Amino acid sequence: MTPPGPPPSPSTATTPIWPLVAAATLILMVTMGIRQSLGLFVQPLALDVGLSIAQISFALAVAQLVWGLAQPAFGAAADHYGPGRVLVIGGLLMALGLALAPLFPGPWGLVMTLGLLSAAGAGAGSFSVLIGATAQRIPAERRSMTAGTINAGGSFGQFLFAPLTQAAIGAFGWAVALWTLALATLATLPLARPLRGRAAAAPASTAVPSPAATPAPSREGTAAEPAVPGLRAQLAMAVRDRSYWLLHLGFFTCGFHIAFMVTHLPTEIALCGLSEGVSATSLALIGLFNVGGSLAAGWLGQRYRMKMLLAAMYASRAALIVIYLMSPPTPTTFYLFAAGLGATWLATVPPTAGLVGKLFGPRYLGTLFGLTLVSHQIGGFLGAWTGGLALEALGDYTVIWYADIALALIAAVAHLPIREARVRRTALAPA
Repeated sequence: MTPPGPPPSPSTATTPIWPLVAAATLILMVTMGIRQSLGLFVQPLALDVGLSIAQISFALAVAQLVWGLAQPAFGAAADHYGPGRVLVIGGLLMALGLALAPLFPGPWGLVMTLGLLSAAGAGAGSFSVLIGATAQRIPAERRSMTAGTINAGGSFGQFLFAPLTQAAIGAFGWAVALWTLALATLATLPLARPLRGRAAAAPASTAVPSPAATPAPSREGTAAEPAVPGLRAQLAMAVRDRSYWLLHLGFFTCGFHIAFMVTHLPTEIALCGLSEGVSATSLALIGLFNVGGSLAAGWLGQRYRMKMLLAAMYASRAALIVIYLMSPPTPTTFYLFAAGLGATWLATVPPTAGLVGKLFGPRYLGTLFGLTLVSHQIGGFLGAWTGGLALEALGDYTVIWYADIALALIAAVAHLPIREARVRRTALAPA
């Protein structure tokens, strides 16, 4: 029960949101930048420790799954207790896992450190907590752009950390590189301060409320917020909603694709006889181009139906992989492939989170969007693990590339029947 006290100040609704968005963006820059650079350790571990690609892939696949499972759990904790302490706990867990990995470099040691500790900590400092924390404090019509801005921070983190990580591995070895990343993770702890405490109700919006988000009979926004169902009722509502499950299907595909790429793209490049520098540059280009892609997705999500944006993104991935498979394996090919993928890499997050918010409102967005990230990371687990199995069994990744094409096309079609009203341009008042 909330302790008695004075009512919230009327100025709460006008409190600037930029400190919240800046903190969330910087936290995601660190956590996602480090997570998306771990594939650079596959080859050094295989050569130095003597582990097989499949063993290392399994540890990183477990990390993908744990990162996803942690999201709704930490999202629910943030919804209940406030995100500040959740972010601090996550930062400590992630740093601990990275720091312990060089001390336990065996197959199960990597599973426990990188697969469990570090991945769980990264999950606490990721999309569901950060986007959920800000969405509860801002009007509905600004949530898509805010999610895009935060998401761009994660993409810029990949651009920043991939070359730095490769440079540290080359200069000092993989163990020192992991300890350096552990120290960098601790920078997220003071950034959690602006996000501490539970949010008050988000300001009333002029946007049309979703029928699934409110029982109010009127289709126009009102000054008073409608009653919000409890978490159990919201979960029951989501389980019965076909549109919510179609979002899960799309995010499963996204996770499969991204985890396969971040885990195995460096090995794919090595199989083509190219240097580690091409791997680091390709991962950095993915992050750099996704900064623009994430911001564009947030901006477009305020003006067009988000399900159509998602369908177009998944279809473009299938087309890019087909073009890549038909092209010669040169550095230029990988750089262009990375740039094209980067345009949609994590740009699926703002419209997916936006659709969950449209369907069910912002109150439990951390939990409900976190559950879609579980599906994302189940796909991620399979993408990372089956990539290693395919390489050991067949000698290359061809079968996984074809599976990726098929999944992307299925996801593109699956988004078309999602329930989403057309965007009302009049709702997009200037901030």
